[in-house]
Amino acid sequence: MNVPNALNTPGSAGSTAPETAPAAASALSFRTAGEGDVPALVALVESAYRGEASRAGWTTEADLLDGQRTDPEGVADVIRAPGSLMLVAERDGEPIACCQLERREGGAGQPVAYFGMFAVRPVLQGGGLGRAVLAEAERVARERWGAGEMHMTVITARADLIAWYERRGYVRTGRTNPFPYGDERFGVPLRDDLEFELLVKPLRLPPS
Repeated sequence: MNVPNALNTPGSAGSTAPETAPAAASALSFRTAGEGDVPALVALVESAYRGEASRAGWTTEADLLDGQRTDPEGVADVIRAPGSLMLVAERDGEPIACCQLERREGGAGQPVAYFGMFAVRPVLQGGGLGRAVLAEAERVARERWGAGEMHMTVITARADLIAWYERRGYVRTGRTNPFPYGDERFGVPLRDDLEFELLVKPLRLPPS
């Protein structure tokens, strides 16, 4: 299941993203997830976006969506699919953040990368961890696939989230798609005006 990046961290409608320095980033290690990581990653993603526990961080979507954010099948599909991976950030061997990366073909036939399923443990949000994961995802997309752009889709109601990405070089395209109302794999909407907008960032490729 290819989940749109509605929930693309960090932010919820009406919240303000913290801008503290990424002091915790140096303690991180990164790796590619395997199928044995599926239960822990499902729990991490759900904790960042759904239910009352998610309100401990600022990525909660509890005011926009109910129901599930993902499930074991959806995460396993990302891990197994060709040209797709789950990037895991760990501290002391424990997963504390993750994201999906998928290689796609751009309009000119050049590779681009899609970024989604971005989650940071709620109690660790606000310390620069999200920025560190985003930077590592961009590096992996450039170096592994030669991606010239990073693409993501974000719910337009999340103005603070979009602003967070804009400060990191992402540009609004104005290209939107409706939320898949009626498909509870993507959650149960609490509003009737949800839609996704495509955000794009050019990635500087390493010298050949």
